[in-house]
Order: sequence, then C-alpha cells, then structure tokens
Amino acid sequence: MTDNSQDTVARLKERITSMAPLVNSQREDMDRERRLTRPVFEAIAQAGLLRLWLPRSLNGWELSPASFMEVVEAAAALDGSIGWVVGNGGGMSRAGGYLPEAVAKRWFAPVDAFVVATNGAIGQAAPVEGGYKVTGRWPFASGIHHASLVAAACRVTEGRDEGRILMCYVPAEHAEIIDNWRVSGLRASGSCDYVLGDIFVPTEHSHDMLHPPATQPGVLYRWPSVSAYATTVSVVPLGIARGVLDTFITGLAARTRAGTSIALRDRELIQSEIGRAEALHAAARALMIAAMSELTSAIDDAGERLVRARAMYRSACTHAAESSIRVAEIVSAAAGAAAIWEEFPLERQVRDISAAAKHIAMSPNNYVVSGRICLGLDPGTPRF
Repeated sequence: MTDNSQDTVARLKERITSMAPLVNSQREDMDRERRLTRPVFEAIAQAGLLRLWLPRSLNGWELSPASFMEVVEAAAALDGSIGWVVGNGGGMSRAGGYLPEAVAKRWFAPVDAFVVATNGAIGQAAPVEGGYKVTGRWPFASGIHHASLVAAACRVTEGRDEGRILMCYVPAEHAEIIDNWRVSGLRASGSCDYVLGDIFVPTEHSHDMLHPPATQPGVLYRWPSVSAYATTVSVVPLGIARGVLDTFITGLAARTRAGTSIALRDRELIQSEIGRAEALHAAARALMIAAMSELTSAIDDAGERLVRARAMYRSACTHAAESSIRVAEIVSAAAGAAAIWEEFPLERQVRDISAAAKHIAMSPNNYVVSGRICLGLDPGTPRF
C-alpha cells in the first residue's frame, strides 16, 4: 500500500461500493446492537480503510488530506456510522508517524489494527519509573468494541512535565467499556465511554498530544495535531450529505405525491431546491480543499501565515457541517413524508448528519477564533 494517486483513491472507493450489499444486510443488527457488526468491521479492515493515514513505510496509504477526505466521504455516503468509524480509525492510523518505528510496526502489523481516540476529556498520567500510570474516563470512543488500542489524552500530574498533555496508547483489553451509547444519530458507531484504572504506559507508548514530534518524514505528520484530528470527523457530514442527495436523486425523485401524477423531479420548485443543495455541497467541499491546501503550504511557516491558515481551516470545518445540515433540510423538505419513514435511507441519513455535525471539532466557536485573528487579536485558545 504505497500509492497516493487518484488510482488509489478510486480503488478504495470501489471497495467501499462493493460493501453495500453486506452493509444493507446488517443494518438492523447494527441499529439494534448500537455498533458495527463484526462482519462489517472486518470488511472495513480488509479494504484497508483503517490505514488511510498510516505511513507508507508501515504498509499504509499515507493519503493526502484531500484524498483522505474523498475516501471518508464515500464511506459516509454509504452509511454515516461507517464513515464516522473510517474517519476516526483511518485518521488515527497517523499515530504510526509519531510513535517509535519499532512500536508502530508491531502495533500496525495486523490489517485490523484500530486505534480509538478521544480528545474531549483529559485523564491523569502519574509519572513512574519507565512511564506513567494512567487513570480516567473518556467519552465518545467510536468503534471501541473493535479497538486494538485506545489513545487516551492525559495530563501529567507531577514532576518536571507537570501539566503537559500526553496521548497515551493502551491495549484495548485494559479498557472497561461503559455501555451508554443510546442515541438517535450515528447509532451504529458504538461511541461508548471507557475507563482506565491505574494502567501502566511505557514512555515509548506516549507522545505530546498538541505538538507530537514526527518520527516519519511525510508532510502529513507535520500537520498541526488539532487540525488533523478535526479533519477525521469534519469530512463525515459532507459525505452523508452526498448520500442524502444521491438517495433523493436515484430513489425518490421519480415518486409522485398523493393527488398528483407529476413526479417530484418534474416540479420546477424541486429542481431549484436540488440545484441549490448541490451548490451548497460543492461550495463547502471547495472551501475545505482550499483551506487544506493553504494549511499544507503554510506548515513550514512558523509565523502569522500558519496561525491564520489553522484558524481558517477550522472555520471551513464548521462551514462544511452547517452546509451539510442545510443540504439535508432542503432535501428532506423536497422529499416530503418519505423523509420520515424508516424504509427509506433518508430518515437515517438525516439523523446521522445531525449527530455528526454536533461534534466539537465543528463548533461555531471556530468562527470566533478566525474572527479574532482577522481583527488583529490573539486566537484566544491554543487548540485550533
């Protein structure tokens, strides 16, 4: 797995498309169990979708951010929860670019190696000889029932590094899963809480969370850590929105409403609204790609350009989420009652897009940060 060309992206997208019959046959089970079924997870792993940002030297794809976005969008268009797990898992394979190479080779040797990370809570890392004792509870651990490792954000409690935030990697069998993922949208993502109780983590199984030193040469591993994490979730609503549009165009547009023989697609109002939704979707994608490109170009600039690029990229993430929700609203209105019936994919897609877009990575506060910078003020936070 060493190619980062459009041929590679096309091949990965073909593998996603080929998963559709399996996914459709497993939907009821995934909905009931509130997690991906084992056959679906194994299909994701065998397709190489958990290695999207793994370094090439470790048999990964090491996709560019724009290529990563395209693949995750395709997964999310198939199913929101699958897109969410692929975005998170494929994105966290970038850990191979920060860990010692010998450790990364061992951990990522299995094709189903899957790192589950949560950045929204901070545990405690107490220094001990050779490493840390890690304790805490972390929410939103998407896909944790299939994890091989959990990556826990922890604050060092004492010593010369007191207050430093580390990403600590722990074998998943040490994590106690709290079965609390009872939600409407992204139900099959299995994003439960988990607990670690006084688990030893060797120093070489951790790294700085906000500014991890790269152990691989690729430009991807010099991306700001917070920006990379935001990418893994912010591209998912765009993919679900694409699925919403495709569901209407291929499955609902030919339908008629009660009392009329005119197909929805032949109504000028519907034509206008679908055209508007397509424009919103395309504009949001274009802004994301442009912001990704500028951020990549600015990485080696330690000055104002990089700060501005980071802030504008986060604004692009929020804009993508807001635009995706608007696309879903427009299409749902055009579909009428078909949008509320479980027999149509649209009902689930609308729930999934609402849940995905609520992630803190796409918070409206991102506009505050970029607005402050545009007005000549400091960002107001280091995490953007």
